[in-house]
Amino acid sequence: MLIQFFYTLRAAKLPVSVKEYLTLLEAMKAGVLDDDGGPTVEKFYVLARTSLVKDEALFDKFDRAFGAYFKGVELMGDLFKALPQDWLTKQLERELTPEQLAQLKALDWDELMDTLRQRLDEQQERHEGGNRWIGTGGTSPFGNGGVNPRGVRIGGPGGQRSAVKVWDQRSYRDYDDHIELGTRNIKVALRRLRRFAREGSELELDLDDTIHKTAANAGMLDIRMIPERHNKVKLLLLMDVGGTMDEHVSRVEELFSAVKSEFKHLEFFYFHNCVYDFVWKNNRRRFAEKTSTWDLIHKYNRDYKLIFVGDATMSPYEILQPGGSVEYNNEEAGAEWLQRLTHAFPKHVWINPEPAGVWQYRQSISLIQQLMQQRMMPLTMSGLEQAMRVLNR
Repeated sequence: MLIQFFYTLRAAKLPVSVKEYLTLLEAMKAGVLDDDGGPTVEKFYVLARTSLVKDEALFDKFDRAFGAYFKGVELMGDLFKALPQDWLTKQLERELTPEQLAQLKALDWDELMDTLRQRLDEQQERHEGGNRWIGTGGTSPFGNGGVNPRGVRIGGPGGQRSAVKVWDQRSYRDYDDHIELGTRNIKVALRRLRRFAREGSELELDLDDTIHKTAANAGMLDIRMIPERHNKVKLLLLMDVGGTMDEHVSRVEELFSAVKSEFKHLEFFYFHNCVYDFVWKNNRRRFAEKTSTWDLIHKYNRDYKLIFVGDATMSPYEILQPGGSVEYNNEEAGAEWLQRLTHAFPKHVWINPEPAGVWQYRQSISLIQQLMQQRMMPLTMSGLEQAMRVLNR
């Protein structure tokens, strides 16, 4: 039973043992899945992960292997309960001409949220392809799968990357810092940012001094040791995760892996879209184990070099407006926090994995560039080399 599932997990390089597999079978035989309405895929998912995966860092690999084995079965999540799910099921693709797009009215933030509350109170049925009610495929500011320059995405996937709020429960995964690099050129570029100093215990052979002292001692071997050299550069790395950053996971993981191998004094944290009053170390516990952004500013000295990694692709509201975050109602705008961070750490850059050719078409990227004093570089070899030169000034 479930032998192929076991082999699928092993093929995904999950360290699942036969004993753990037998534990899963014993739990199923004992009827763990029979309570509360009988077995479901969701119950089996939770039981299997609990039985087979002992390291939280492997949860994402397990999720992907589980999905592959069950042929894309979508796991249950916390959906937006205020609306019937069929209202949010996309059934048509709306295509608009450039002239029609230009005519769409962009509500300001307060008006947008007030109108949403009113629609939730008034709407009684599903709508699709319209310009007023919550639905799909239309030009209404509320729903998913349609087009509106400043809207609220509710349920389902986005299509135009223009939503102001995203009311979906998301589970972002941490970037894997152990990924095998496809090229060592990233490390070579990062090595432009280094300042060596000898520190620690005497663990390294000083060959030149050993030869000199041995020769001066009439050939009697006189071994000389010196402390190892370490890169003294201190680095604070803040990485955007989730949403549109999912398209850039592999490249950011390569960068993250290279950074961890090159810098001894490294501190890293995650954020989503824009930095606000807190960041986090673990994406699965991002609301339970938060780190205050003020703590970053007060804890780390000005000699830390600050690197943001993110595509800077979001609604302008997320940068400019209090309450603009897609995660929660932030009291202060993201721009305020970015200015505080760049003031606290004068040596700073923003590395963007989006192709530089599209930057001019994204209003949010232009805003971030202004806040970074134009210190935004692409995640390319030349971009990384440029970023290291800026940080070395």
